[in-house]
Amino acid sequence: MTANRILIRPKVQVEKPAYTEMESFQNDVLRPILKMQNDLIVDIYHHFLLKRKVPFKGMSVEKRKDWIANSLSKDNRLRGILLGSIIGHFTQEEWQFFAKEEGEIRRRITSLITERLQSQMKKLL
Repeated sequence: MTANRILIRPKVQVEKPAYTEMESFQNDVLRPILKMQNDLIVDIYHHFLLKRKVPFKGMSVEKRKDWIANSLSKDNRLRGILLGSIIGHFTQEEWQFFAKEEGEIRRRITSLITERLQSQMKKLL
């Protein structure tokens, strides 16, 4: 990383050490950015629910979880906005790694966002 760049990402503790470059990227880059952007991610998704007039409050917990997962997998515009809010925080070196492994990293980001939203459903009501 560039020495003169100050990163404001929070530290994230992981239970087991990363063994691959991809796991290291996920733990050292993606998770801290997602933690830093958590409130924005929740706000973006909440706006999506309101704009689409989704009756989220009337759904069961399982149906809400399914709705979150399905909307992130099927709505390209929503997914693009959320991915951009994460990718926009990459350094140049991180971008270069992302560019080589784009499909896998996009999948991982989407999965992490899905888990994050599903665990904070009360904030979406």
